[in-house]
Amino acid sequence: MNYTEVRWTVNPLIPFREILTVYLADAGFDSFVDVEEGVWAYIPSHLLVEENLLELVQTMKEMEAECSFTIQEIEQQNWNAEWESQFSPIEVSAECRVRAPFHEVIPVKYDLIIEPKMSFGTGHHATTFLILDQMLKMDFSGKAVLDMGSGTGVLAFLAEKMGAARIDAIDIDDWAFENCVENAERNGCHITQVIKGGAEQIQQQYDVIIANINRNILVQDGQVYMDHLMPSGTLLLSGFYEEDQSILKEAFSSLRFVQSQVKDGWCMMELSNDEQ
Repeated sequence: MNYTEVRWTVNPLIPFREILTVYLADAGFDSFVDVEEGVWAYIPSHLLVEENLLELVQTMKEMEAECSFTIQEIEQQNWNAEWESQFSPIEVSAECRVRAPFHEVIPVKYDLIIEPKMSFGTGHHATTFLILDQMLKMDFSGKAVLDMGSGTGVLAFLAEKMGAARIDAIDIDDWAFENCVENAERNGCHITQVIKGGAEQIQQQYDVIIANINRNILVQDGQVYMDHLMPSGTLLLSGFYEEDQSILKEAFSSLRFVQSQVKDGWCMMELSNDEQ
């Protein structure tokens, strides 16, 4: 399948990059890379309608944001070569490393092997890094874990390597689902169950729920997460900006706020289902 890359510049960047990304997702774009000046968005070439992009520029202008874009056709094999040239290993800590299959093997306690392709989640993005870092401080032994919006599956695989007894990795995107299945095999993760779909697929109760998506989806599906979080369970949220913390705290006000961490303007929030 051929993909088209649309490179967007956005001014002001915050909060309009996130708003633009939501509109693009509704228009059929399925992968995004945040860059300093805006966002690079990817869509199967046969789904691209340039008129929709021009209309979106006008919509953003009415919201007092200036946007422009350039379009480039990318063949899948060229995309893979591109990310191979750009994807460097991520040292999350002295005991956790995220790498691609072609990188040199350096012995660490948690060696996570990820071939991202078009899926989100390698540790390069601040939100993934923040959650990986927080997970390393937690006890997953014997726990039931949900990785919601799992992307490459990197968070689910760390949970399994840290001793979780049951892991469900759910993502609505076809490409992410297939990529997660492939990455599970690469990591020897046979406990992780990969499920295609959205919040409607959440059927079990979990000790730990991880949701690294975006602000709007977190708020929209928040009650579903809370309904499936065990007593004294932990909820890790990310995919939103630091200034959106108050919105997330309000949406999840029935849970106890534990802490938040910030990296590059992005936020990770930890909440608990403790009795209050």
